[in-house]
Amino acid sequence: MKYLVVGGAGYIGSHMVKHLQDAQHQVVVADIAPPRPGIEWAALDIADARALHGLFAEQRFDAVFHFASHIQVGESVSDPAKYYQNNVTATLTLLQAMLRAGIGHLVFSSSAAVYGDPHAIPIEEVHPKAPINPYGRSKWMVEQMLQDYDRAYGLKSVCLRYFNAAGADPDGLLGECHEPETHLIPLVLQAASGRRAAITVFGRDYATPDGTCIRDYVHVADLASAHGLAVDYLLAGGPSRAFNLGNGLGFSVQQVIDAARRVTGREIPVEEALRREGDPPSLVADAAQARELLGWEPQYAELEQIIRHAWEWELKYPWRG
Repeated sequence: MKYLVVGGAGYIGSHMVKHLQDAQHQVVVADIAPPRPGIEWAALDIADARALHGLFAEQRFDAVFHFASHIQVGESVSDPAKYYQNNVTATLTLLQAMLRAGIGHLVFSSSAAVYGDPHAIPIEEVHPKAPINPYGRSKWMVEQMLQDYDRAYGLKSVCLRYFNAAGADPDGLLGECHEPETHLIPLVLQAASGRRAAITVFGRDYATPDGTCIRDYVHVADLASAHGLAVDYLLAGGPSRAFNLGNGLGFSVQQVIDAARRVTGREIPVEEALRREGDPPSLVADAAQARELLGWEPQYAELEQIIRHAWEWELKYPWRG
């Protein structure tokens, strides 16, 4: 098959490209940043309708994977226009170009942020959608757009609602690099490696066993495998739907720090801070539907294994150069 990976130079997108290439598929990356050397690159922004139409006129794709979104919750609150323009409006431009080119299958990178503050744990796909920030609302808007595009135009899609993406390529070729970094595991490992003075724990008074927030961490390689299964599901005639992607296991902030200390063999300095507004005590996925309907089984569900792969990547710093 031949696939277009939009946002394929980013953290999850680059792992997806590697997964598809390992499965012997043809891959083209559409991104404003270059992918790894040796990967065909269409240097474009999906907000550019003319560039998209030109690409689709030149090449035929069996399906599109869409990872090109801004992801920082705090920034989405301070600059919502940036998020609605990129995450929603640019996606609409992509969908219109796909329709014009006759491409009828899309795998969309969504988020557990569509649920907002959960009423029940673990969270099932039928849980009410009540996002509490512009980032989550932008993802939910796109999911609703895709429902409408299926009903009106027959464009089939799978929306994959990630919980906490983590880890790095088990082969050591890829890893996480955000500027600024906001994810817990790389921040903890930066403190372990000395690139950061300490890791900040925001609140120890939550209604959890150790008082710190609990989150569901899913390995980035397992996310990539789920996307591969999702496109197979669509191309086999599966109906549009959304799936949660998580291990169904929750680990607290303190458990992550303790596990990182064991993996790295280093003391990790900790600073204490007050709770952050909007942080729910626990977010854990019910991913039974992905297991049942896609046949997805996470291969790297153990917390120490996720951290070990991320640590191997951190030790390669300065990999950005």
